[in-house]
Amino acid sequence: MSGVGFNLCNLPPWVIASRYFNEHPQHLEIQGVRPANRNFFQKINAIAEAADRAVIFNDYMSVKYQLHHWQSQTDTARKSLKNSYLRFLRGWMMDSNSVEGAVLKGWVESRMGLPPTFHKVRITGIHAEEYMVYARDRTKGSARTNAINAQLDLLYEYCQYELERKSIEGDHLKLYRGTNDADEYDLVEVIGKREQIVRLNNLVSFTDNEERAWEFGDTVWEIQAPLAKIFFFDDLLPNSIMKGEGEYLVVGGEYRVRRVMCTV
Repeated sequence: MSGVGFNLCNLPPWVIASRYFNEHPQHLEIQGVRPANRNFFQKINAIAEAADRAVIFNDYMSVKYQLHHWQSQTDTARKSLKNSYLRFLRGWMMDSNSVEGAVLKGWVESRMGLPPTFHKVRITGIHAEEYMVYARDRTKGSARTNAINAQLDLLYEYCQYELERKSIEGDHLKLYRGTNDADEYDLVEVIGKREQIVRLNNLVSFTDNEERAWEFGDTVWEIQAPLAKIFFFDDLLPNSIMKGEGEYLVVGGEYRVRRVMCTV
């Protein structure tokens, strides 16, 4: 991927972005997050129900980042505390090209080292003029937050923890994405009549429901998503607005995609 740089992961950006990683995934971790929150992870280890663990996670985030104090603060501080990780997840669901979407893409860039390839416009590289469109939105969205990247670090590590607790067979999940602009993606290699390697944006929405994927475009792709690259899924948190949508937010890179044929 053009423009990959430094990151805060245990593997370099070019590895994380590669098709080889996506087909043969390894464990990913954000530097220092689990050790710094050791007591939290030890506490939820003893909780049997995922829903109960999710409540503890929300409470922990609220206390750690003082998100529950927003009403008692001055206007500026109130906005910073109110603009929590939940706001950015909701914003992504409404529009991945919003300022909230730019902040989430910015987290992937700063932690994984993968810059976005699209934000409102196609981005050809970090020195391109179009990159500044994304950079402005990212800066605007991050301006009045309380350590939003640190909040997203913990969200990712908690997501990975819950995927481990699910005891999913294998290292991948079969996911689907509907799109109306399949020809506009960066084509890396044609594998066969219905299979190719494409470069996806650094953060991408998928669903585990093939039928729902058709609601979002006239082309549906199937991928094998590495569990290590799943940043968020819809039933991770209680009262999520994504609840029941089967949505997954997946870190991008070079993926083997298989075009699904419409059977209707």
